[in-house]
Formats: sequence, structure tokens, C-alpha cells
Amino acid sequence: MHVGCSLTVSSEPFKLNAMTTVLHVRAFQDNYIWLIRADTRPAVAIVDPGDAAPVLNYLQHEQLIPVAVLCTHHHDDHVGGAQALADKYSLPVYGPATEPIDAITHPLREGDRVTLPALSLTLNVIDIPGHTRGHIAYVGDDKLFCGDTLFSAGCGRLFEGTAEQMYRSLSCLAALPDTTAVYCGHEYTLANLRFAMTVEPNNTETTTYYRQAEQRQEQGQPTLPSTIGRERQVNPFLRTTVPTVRETAEKHANERLNDDVAVFAALRRWKDHFRG
Repeated sequence: MHVGCSLTVSSEPFKLNAMTTVLHVRAFQDNYIWLIRADTRPAVAIVDPGDAAPVLNYLQHEQLIPVAVLCTHHHDDHVGGAQALADKYSLPVYGPATEPIDAITHPLREGDRVTLPALSLTLNVIDIPGHTRGHIAYVGDDKLFCGDTLFSAGCGRLFEGTAEQMYRSLSCLAALPDTTAVYCGHEYTLANLRFAMTVEPNNTETTTYYRQAEQRQEQGQPTLPSTIGRERQVNPFLRTTVPTVRETAEKHANERLNDDVAVFAALRRWKDHFRG
């Protein structure tokens, strides 16, 4: 894929000697609220708190101390609990500079960095518009927090941006190191894989991953995180240059698709109405 972001892709910016673990809190039907925890102390940063109540319960039960809130985009199921958490703990709230999130105290754009001394962690900020106009992602310690732009085996709907914007955003994320763990905002993996298997029925990586993800769900475990390396193998939205993906997209669209953006747009329209 063509890389559409300005962030330098190498191991150096992402592994910053941090030692962190990512915990999760479930919210609503399928949301994940991620907690980035320092391995040596009970400090956590809260990513995309759509609902404060389950986070407050978890913090109290696990005796964790929040130090910051990180928001990726303005949708209420990702920021609905940010203000309540910020007020209770006097937390800084980081988020996209160009989106209407009242709780934000530290507006961010691509190239900014979020330094969290309590976690010994610095996160790089990437602009990834498409799902929303100002969507951002956070990258650090070999981890990616990408909200609703990249899902495992899928991507977000184009609510505010264009197909070209989303394609460039996904290209940027796909250029991260293979080992980068992908923490997205929803548990959509099985549904996305059913679409991916329809697009590429002979992709054995996809069918193997489906069985693994299905087993994890049956055990009550999240399918996440994925990795960038895995997503390059199974995610049709990152595989628009693969001839079989293009052929299947053209067949479904019943037209010739002249470039990778057109292939992406056709896949996204198909997925919008897919009921497999």
C-alpha cells in the first residue's frame, strides 16, 4: 500500500523503553476501553472512555491510579465518560485538535507526542481521518491505539471522510512494524473475518485466524489485540494491491476499478451492506 502519512516508519520512534501492559474494560455492546498500565506501578492511561461507570468500577477493584485520558475521535461511545473521569481525578484529556470534544485539555495533531512520566511512556500522534474528519491514533511501546479507523480484519465506516482519506490513513497504519499490537475500539473481528473470507475464500491465513478468534470468543476472551503483520495478511482493506482482491471487488462492483483507492471504495461500499 502507498504510505500516506508523514510519520517515519522505523523501530526507533515506537519502542521507547517503556514497560507497559494493556488492560481492557468492556462497555456498551462491543466497545473496548483500553487501560495502558505501567508494569512497575499502578498508574494507567485510559483510552477512549465511552462510559465512565465501568472504568470507575474497574479502577476501584484493581486499585489503579489514572493519570490521563486519551481520545481518538469525537463519537460519544468513545468520549462519553471522559469529562466525568477528568473531573473526578483531575486528569489531563488528550484528543484530536479539530474535533468537538469539550473535555479535551491537550489538543493534538500529527507529529505531536504525549509524554506520560508515570508510565515511562511517550506516544506518537498520527492523523488518520476517514471515519471522522479529525481522527487520530497513538503509537508507542510497539502498541497502536487506533479507535475506529483500523479494526481487526476491517476498517471503520466513512461517516465524515472520503475513501481517499481512509485509504491513506490505513496505508499509514499498515506501514508500522509487523510486531505492532493493534488495539481498536470494537469487538468486530468475527464479522469482519466473514467478509474477508468472502473477498478471499482461498486465503488460509484468514480461515485459520477465524477459527482462533472464534475459540477466543467462545472462551469469553477478546480477539484483540491483533498485529499489523497479521492485518496485512487477512484484512482486505489493507490488501487492495492483491490481484485476487481487486478481481473480486471488480466482480462485485460490476465495473473496472482503476486504482487502489477505487478498489478500497468498492470494498467499503460492499462491506456497508454485507450480511454474511
